[in-house]
Amino acid sequence: MSETLLKTPLHALHLELGARMVPFAGYDMPVQYPLGVLKEHLHTREQAGLFDVSHMGQIILRGSDAAKALESLVPVDIIDLPVGMQRYAMFTNEQGGILDDLMVANLGNDTLFLVVNAACKDQDLAHLQTHIGSRCEVQPLFEQRALLALQGPAAVKVLGRLAPEVAGMTFMQFRAVQLLGEDCFVSRSGYTGEDGYEISVPVAAAEALARRLLAEPEVQPIGLGARDSLRLEAGLCLYGHDMNSETTPVEASLLWAISKVRRADGARAGGFPGAEAIFAHQCDGVARKRVGLLPQERTPVRGGADIVDGNDKPVGKVCSGGFAPTLGAPIAMGYIDSENATLDTPLFAVVRGKKVALKVSKMPFVAQRYYRG
Repeated sequence: MSETLLKTPLHALHLELGARMVPFAGYDMPVQYPLGVLKEHLHTREQAGLFDVSHMGQIILRGSDAAKALESLVPVDIIDLPVGMQRYAMFTNEQGGILDDLMVANLGNDTLFLVVNAACKDQDLAHLQTHIGSRCEVQPLFEQRALLALQGPAAVKVLGRLAPEVAGMTFMQFRAVQLLGEDCFVSRSGYTGEDGYEISVPVAAAEALARRLLAEPEVQPIGLGARDSLRLEAGLCLYGHDMNSETTPVEASLLWAISKVRRADGARAGGFPGAEAIFAHQCDGVARKRVGLLPQERTPVRGGADIVDGNDKPVGKVCSGGFAPTLGAPIAMGYIDSENATLDTPLFAVVRGKKVALKVSKMPFVAQRYYRG
């Protein structure tokens, strides 16, 4: 089966490091290393973990109309995105559903740098080419660049040994940096809730950079297992699990990501697919929404489990769940009826026919530690 899967430029290194490989988004990816998911998770929280995220899609938009063109596809302020900054965005459809979530950085010189999800990258590229390909150059970098994430409190010290200038960056800043003599793009961001960096590096240089970072005493390789538990503790959505084309940003509790200037009363209101549906949800409220859930016993509650109230009435469904190593307890997220979404509302998840007590919780479950200067 692995022969039919795509491989990242670090595939041989993962095997050398003893990784257990699994299919993910069409790629053969490391789910864990000999250290194990629990220790990998805690190591990232305490020191620094290196993740291979080269399966993600990197795309360049270039041209004087690029920012305005992209803004026609996302409910986010792209026109006024400062040079050297990155912003979270979402592609929406005509019903206001989320086609994918992505990161957008302004490189200057009428150039934008996008990172999209692995499972969606081909459809995202087609979406961009179809809708704005006549307005700006759309250049996929899928074969040219790898992507590494260095996450955890020691990340700044580690990457600073190779490029001292990265220490002065703050959360969501983005810049071109030379690493081991190679032209890289570095953002101070990540998917763990920790301080850290994402590094776009030429494919031919990816393994050398990964080996150099792993040679630092604070760094361990981290697989998809700990990546998922880290992002869940941070309350971060995983596309296809916690949001999809039938979920609006308001239902997904992502209203914060819709720039004020693009909202119904903003200076550049609307102009993106599904704007009216999203504005209606913003104004009138939603029937269901994504919330945090704290199981009241040790039983893990996984995605797909039904949620019921005290009278066994169905009120929602778990979208992501698992064990939180930092807390030493299970956690989950789910979509539930808005009338049951108040903090501390008691509910139940149905796990293998047994009811597991839950309480609606605030998120993130573990405080985010982004470096804001």
